[in-house]
Amino acid sequence: MQPRTRRQREVLNYLTYFIEQHGYEPSYQQIARHFRIASKSAIAKHVAALESQGMLTRQRENGSFGLQLHSQNSVSDLVCEIQWLEIPSNENLREDWELAPLFVPRFLLGIISPELVWAFRVRDDSMIDEHICEGDVALIEKRSSARDGDHVLALIENKKIILNRFFRKGANVELHPANSKRQTVHLPADKVSILGVLRGILRPLT
Repeated sequence: MQPRTRRQREVLNYLTYFIEQHGYEPSYQQIARHFRIASKSAIAKHVAALESQGMLTRQRENGSFGLQLHSQNSVSDLVCEIQWLEIPSNENLREDWELAPLFVPRFLLGIISPELVWAFRVRDDSMIDEHICEGDVALIEKRSSARDGDHVLALIENKKIILNRFFRKGANVELHPANSKRQTVHLPADKVSILGVLRGILRPLT
């Protein structure tokens, strides 16, 4: 049996999540729209490959077409490990925060590969008005550029890492907090290195 490709795993994870949320399977058109793929035939090929691997069955009933997932989906296909962002040695950080590996449901990343995502522990209340709290785990897509208004993880002056909204002002950069008690950071663009863009937040129960 051929190993599943990354796209096949993504399709399988999406099918699993969609059925859990809605109680029925998505159409090929819905799957294609989710992955921003123009051709439904491409989705049909991925589904056929998953069927050949024993992960699902395509069914026809009363003239309609459906999918049935099989229960042998392995946990490793549905969960992925996200690496913690390496913190500069001069950053003040609780040592016990980043010791354990971080495993998250694969569907949380959408079409982004786990290798392109960092986990970052939020260490202050600068974004509290947008319900991003100290201790939350931010899932950061690794990128070196951003659009105005994006939530970015940025290294400023090669000294401090912050999570703020990004705006470019000519040759300068502004990093806006969501907390009236904190000030906007104004710096030349060459003093700010974008590490990534926020894609999700996880909140520990304790």
